Amino acid sequence: MILRLLALALSTVFIYEAVGEPIHPRDSFSAKIEKQNKIALQGVLNNFGPKGSQAPGASAGIIIASPSTVDPNYYYTWTRDAALTMRMIVDEFTHGKNELRSYIQDYLKAQAILQTVSNPSGALSSGRGLGEPKFYSNITRFNGDWGRPQRDGPALRATALITYANWLLDTRKSSGAREAAEKVWPVVQNDLNYVAQYWNSTGFDLWEEVSGSSFFTVAAQHRALVEGSALAKQLGQSSTAYDSQATNLLCFLQAFWNGKYAVANINTQSGFSRAGIDSNTVLTSIASFDPEAPCDDVTFQPCSSKALLNLKAYVDAFRTIYTINKNTPNASAVATGRYPEDVYYGGNPWYLTTLAVAEQLYDAVQQWSSLNSLTISDTDLPFWQTVYPSAEPGTYEPGSDFSKLLDAVLDYADGFVKIALKYTPSSGALAEQFSRENGTAVSARDLTWSYASFVTMRAARLSATSNYPQIGSWGASSVSAPSGTCSASSSPGVYKPAIAAGAPPDAGGCTILMTFNVNASTYFGENVYLSGNTTDLGAWRPADALPGRADQYTEQRPLWTFEVELPQGKAVQYRYVRKEEDGEYVFESRNRTVEVPFCTSTEGGNDKVVEDSWVGPVGTQG
Repeated sequence: MILRLLALALSTVFIYEAVGEPIHPRDSFSAKIEKQNKIALQGVLNNFGPKGSQAPGASAGIIIASPSTVDPNYYYTWTRDAALTMRMIVDEFTHGKNELRSYIQDYLKAQAILQTVSNPSGALSSGRGLGEPKFYSNITRFNGDWGRPQRDGPALRATALITYANWLLDTRKSSGAREAAEKVWPVVQNDLNYVAQYWNSTGFDLWEEVSGSSFFTVAAQHRALVEGSALAKQLGQSSTAYDSQATNLLCFLQAFWNGKYAVANINTQSGFSRAGIDSNTVLTSIASFDPEAPCDDVTFQPCSSKALLNLKAYVDAFRTIYTINKNTPNASAVATGRYPEDVYYGGNPWYLTTLAVAEQLYDAVQQWSSLNSLTISDTDLPFWQTVYPSAEPGTYEPGSDFSKLLDAVLDYADGFVKIALKYTPSSGALAEQFSRENGTAVSARDLTWSYASFVTMRAARLSATSNYPQIGSWGASSVSAPSGTCSASSSPGVYKPAIAAGAPPDAGGCTILMTFNVNASTYFGENVYLSGNTTDLGAWRPADALPGRADQYTEQRPLWTFEVELPQGKAVQYRYVRKEEDGEYVFESRNRTVEVPFCTSTEGGNDKVVEDSWVGPVGTQG
């Protein structure tokens, strides 16, 4: 690899922190990044239970999304956010921060427990429960309204833990092999089995708003199965299902490209209308990054022509919609958000999305430097003419304009980091968003994902500009381009509690998928919930009752539907509850009882449907 020791980003620069010690002006930007990086890494650890200063009451190994408990309440752990954060922690650990190993081990145990927690998405015995997006910080189920399931979490968790398993195998020999096989693999295997079985089912995207097929999710699932297959072979486990479904996922991934950019979500529910330009796709490129891969369009590598054209479409979409971006030249960096149509908290720039643009570009520089070559095609020429106006199609190698082109990309990437730093308060605290009008902090404070994104950006920048170690390969260069027609198949899996990793010994019992249908006429704004005497049904607490689904509601049949997996062979008491527009609850006049059947095998039993009609008082609109 060509070492690009740029003056603006020398990794060998000594950044002194003693009072009064001067920092050379040319290194001031790098110094700012290093200072903020320390704050960001500590910000992540502050949100890590049980000892984190911002995570009181969180169980060991649980990563909360934010310490914010009101407006908005993010004091939960999200499987996806925690997995992305853990991948950063594992990478930092493998780069020499040995003190982080205890956090990884605590996370592994917490995830082994979480996998066994029955939840509104399902239970472990069927695998469906692995798609539940969030839990309370004490590792208990969250029954409230939410976009579920979300199918990226298991894939991302597997990727984070596979990276740790590979480190164990590479550095700890026999003891590492035992830990990888006995503790890490059982957790990873559940997640890989989930991906292989449910990848072809729709779910909610990483912004938890759109039900359909997500570009980010499909790419994350593909990577998990590829590297999961490699780990399985090392440990003497079967990889057949992972290999076959990885091929199908890669084929499906190509369906998101529309000729100008990757459409973030397809196969969406009716009534959904967005152009599809979304930071989802930039985050996909980062999640798919392999420093040993060529500039491959098929896996959407950061340096690929499609990823670069997509990046331009994404960035340009924000050039005029934010006040803080007004009057910015077309060749300059700008603040970016989730997607142009966003209205959440007013629709603002996010730190993590702005930093993601920089990270993709730093990743791309790593790849071009490793390849000693850079090709500009007609596809990505618009991107190149943004960062280097005189760029023309062709292949560039050292000795031509290669260095100038890479320097231009680095300068462009640095611009996005400078914007994020410009709107970072003096304390270094990173919220979720910053105002589109004046750049002040908006929404949840101390967002873990914001902090993690700064750390991963910094590592990518160092790897692009110095001999800082790159992240490991996940095998993208071995992936073959899909041919023929995509297969919409599935590989049913077996799911077991990872007891050696910390799952409760009595967890993972067989469950029955119960469908409760109730005819209950309601007015717009009124909702129906299912409450009962088990934790699955909220233990009679209305606030924890299961929300119903009214997608088949008609005037002729005012149907509310509930699906829940309940332990076999139990008698369960339940009743339905109406929640009014003002937050008041209206209860049925009596409790009901249902007998949950016994499973016919250890893999599952006979599903059961319960038909009911509302009995009792009804709500009044207004």
